[in-house]
Amino acid sequence: MKDRFAKNLMELNGQIAEVCEECDRDADDITIVAVTKTFPSAAINIAVASGIFNIGESRLQEAEPKIDELGQIARYHMIGHLQTNKVKKVVQMFDVIQSVDSFKLAEEISKRAAEINRTIECFVEINSSEEPQKHGVSFTETIELIKQIYQLPNIDLTGLMTIGPHTTDKQKVRSAFNKCYQLFKEGKQIVGDDFSHLSMGMSADFKLAIKEGSTMIRVGSGLFGTREN
Repeated sequence: MKDRFAKNLMELNGQIAEVCEECDRDADDITIVAVTKTFPSAAINIAVASGIFNIGESRLQEAEPKIDELGQIARYHMIGHLQTNKVKKVVQMFDVIQSVDSFKLAEEISKRAAEINRTIECFVEINSSEEPQKHGVSFTETIELIKQIYQLPNIDLTGLMTIGPHTTDKQKVRSAFNKCYQLFKEGKQIVGDDFSHLSMGMSADFKLAIKEGSTMIRVGSGLFGTREN
């Protein structure tokens, strides 16, 4: 896995540099989150040894033993849907929660963070595919949720996250990403310069996301290979 990761990371960095040159952006402005869900703790060690210190996990029950084993060797991002009954443990173990999609969830995060004298970084998740089965807040509700969460203590609201539409129609994907970028700019006017992360783009669509303003991409199979489950 180590050799494969090194090769894939080199290719990924090259692709990021290429697409940034195309759209006149600085490749250093793009943060890679290595998504290690379904991969063993060894995958996190490999990523960190290669200079990738942002690690994404989707499920608490899978991430917990890995984080317990490895400790805080990286910044751990919760990128999966989060239920309120899991918040207490997630706030203890993760550094960033990218999947905040309701004020109720944000209130619980703020409450649980306060209990352990911690402030936790959060992103608002947008349902940019506009599919009812997908998690995230709608485009029209995003700004109001930003305003509400921004008032809560023990939360640093620093950006937006989305999963792009699952389609081969590149224009549809770019349109969804562009809508998120426009909301990101509005959010920055509300929150200020700390609102600096636009997490969109995964292994299959990160190039389109970067072209539409993404500052953070979440890559799993593109780095580690095909998932086992």
